[in-house]
Amino acid sequence: MNKYTDVPDALDPRDVSKETIHWDQDITYGGYLSLDKLLDCQNLRTDAHDEMLFMIIHQASELWMKLCIHELRAAMRSVQNDNLGAAFKMLSRLSRIQGQLRQSWSVLATMTPADYLSFRDSLGQSSGFQSFQYREIEYALGNKNAALLEVHRKKPERYKRLETVLNSPSFYDLCLQLLARRGFDLPADVLDRDWSQPYVASEAVETVWAEIYSATEQHWDLYELAEKLVDLEYEFQMWRSSHMKTVQRIIGFSRGTGGTSGVAFLKKALDLQFFPELWSVRTRLEKR
Repeated sequence: MNKYTDVPDALDPRDVSKETIHWDQDITYGGYLSLDKLLDCQNLRTDAHDEMLFMIIHQASELWMKLCIHELRAAMRSVQNDNLGAAFKMLSRLSRIQGQLRQSWSVLATMTPADYLSFRDSLGQSSGFQSFQYREIEYALGNKNAALLEVHRKKPERYKRLETVLNSPSFYDLCLQLLARRGFDLPADVLDRDWSQPYVASEAVETVWAEIYSATEQHWDLYELAEKLVDLEYEFQMWRSSHMKTVQRIIGFSRGTGGTSGVAFLKKALDLQFFPELWSVRTRLEKR
């Protein structure tokens, strides 16, 4: 009996003698995850304590965005194949990932202006504005802005990848095509247009969504699709908002390292919508 814990020696939680642990492994945890490479990516440029926080937050965010793209592409394929069940699972996961990304800003917000200034000059002109993965997510969700491609021109593979997404139907475009396949009356200029241009809200599309929301039992899977999209955009906008407030907390209204107006530039993004009729239809339903 252990006199400090009143636990019999035979039940000592530190005793692993009866466990069938594989002490020699063909594939190790670190090897499977390429941890040597992953943990060697924090190439700090200063001795400032908070540079490690800044770098890891952004590196981890890029990994989460890689998963976002993986799930988003699969969800888009599922909608094209009328497999909404699979799409719903991926959309739910996307919303949770967005929540994880939003939480990362609260960790970064523990950094004070003085902390940031201790290493800011070492960033040069690098900026999150230049994240090609973030741009791909925005393009895929419908924020089509060809001008933002220019910052990636010197990286041909990334430029071509983003250009392809820019010129392809967005997730919302695919959802509207699905509604047309289900027999809803949608304008031709909504279903076949220049995909590189931003989507323009349509009263006819709002009417279709109103019909779905007014007969949810009849159109349950489409109603669920609509709410999954709203959830996705809600979480995305909360992520954007958290980003903006964190930047404001740390640098105020100074210009960003990438040359943007900083907080003012981030605030403008909060006015952008991916799925406009799914928001406007709520007012329409309330007025009935």
